[in-house]
Order: sequence, then C-alpha cells, then structure tokens
Amino acid sequence: MNLTSFYPVICSSDLVRSRRFYVDLLGFETTFEADWYVSLRRGTHELALLDHTHSTVPEAYRRPVQGLILNLEVDDVDAEWERLVVDGGLHPELELRSEDFGQRHFIVADPDGVLVDVITEIPPSPEFAAMFAEGAAVGA
Repeated sequence: MNLTSFYPVICSSDLVRSRRFYVDLLGFETTFEADWYVSLRRGTHELALLDHTHSTVPEAYRRPVQGLILNLEVDDVDAEWERLVVDGGLHPELELRSEDFGQRHFIVADPDGVLVDVITEIPPSPEFAAMFAEGAAVGA
C-alpha cells in the first residue's frame, strides 16, 4: 500500500460549533466546507468533520463520535493552558500536570466530546525511559 494521506474524520452532531472550535481556538483553516462536511488544515496536519447523519456513513454507524482523543503536541503547553483555559474559558477535563511517562499536558473537550490532549514532551522518569525503543525517548 502506498499511503498518500492519513487524517481523522470526526462524526459531529454540530458542524458549525465544531468548525468554530478547531478554527477559532486551535488555528485550523477551512479548506472545504459543505453543510455536511468540513475539511480543515493547519500546516501539514489535516482534520475533517462530518455530519454523523450523512448518507456516506454506513447506517449502523450514524452517531456522533465517542471515545476519541486527539493529541496536539505543542512547544509550550503552559502558554496554551493560559490561552485556552485561563483566558479562553475552556473547561479542563484534566488539569495541567506533568506525567512520569514524559508529558506535561492538559485535556479539554470539543463540542462533540472529543478529548483534545495538549502536550509538551518532557523527560520521562528513569522507569518510563527504559520502556522507550532505543532512540525514541523524547524530551530527555
């Protein structure tokens, strides 16, 4: 298989609110917009939103997204905490904290309940550093 692109498509119950979240708060740009589908891009990163009731979704699966977490790795998670939660008023589903496995992060939710985990990699504890494949440990 020659993979030419890969991006998540979120089955949404409110495309307008979801588009606003990703465009206004997370800096994505709209590259295509219909009343049932929105393509978004930020640099080389892509994301799409799809009305969960649209006929392109197999009938047995026509429901809003569940159980999805989007990881957004950023240079300065503390600055994003200030921008999105302190100044922006988003409710944190997980407060800003540092993890032994090598992340400083917080989690907010989009209008459909998709969790958005905003992360800056930090050095992992020695216990977790030993679990990374050789050369894969970051933040160290």
